[in-house]
Amino acid sequence: MQEQFFCVAGALRGEPVPFWSMARLPRTYADLQQILGSTTLTRWAMNGWPPFLASSIRVREISPDWRRVRVQLLRRRVTANYVGTLYGGSLYSMTDPFWMMMVRHNLPRGWTVWDKAGEIDYISPGRATVGTTFELTEEDLAEIHRQIEATGKALHWFANDIVTADGTPVARVRKQIHVRPPRE
Repeated sequence: MQEQFFCVAGALRGEPVPFWSMARLPRTYADLQQILGSTTLTRWAMNGWPPFLASSIRVREISPDWRRVRVQLLRRRVTANYVGTLYGGSLYSMTDPFWMMMVRHNLPRGWTVWDKAGEIDYISPGRATVGTTFELTEEDLAEIHRQIEATGKALHWFANDIVTADGTPVARVRKQIHVRPPRE
């Protein structure tokens, strides 16, 4: 395991990796996180992910227990549309993966967690940098477990507001997450 860590760390720094260790390199971000066990690494990787990087979306915080995530969309010339407000697609993109990831990391391994539906309601023009915070509560997880006990699956809606630094709401995003335990 220690040899594997050093090969991965060397590869991340751009150092050549011996051909005999290539089979040990992770294939996905989830594999890499399992090796290094860090939400910091996930945050770093997501901030370097081309769709987020090009859209000026920044993951500012992922709590170690995956219960809280903070994300920002920076207002720049390239993130503004024809009339000078933030692109609607970028507003939605900044919220897209996080509820699914948070639920997945707070359930037992092997459970299926997917995005089922999503919607966005634009409230006011986004003319400045905006942010949102995702908070996964015990009540959310308890409701998911109740639905699974009753029907064998759960469909749970989550919502969060995208706001400017002074608290002005720009959009409200809702995501429905589908959860199913492993089949027997």
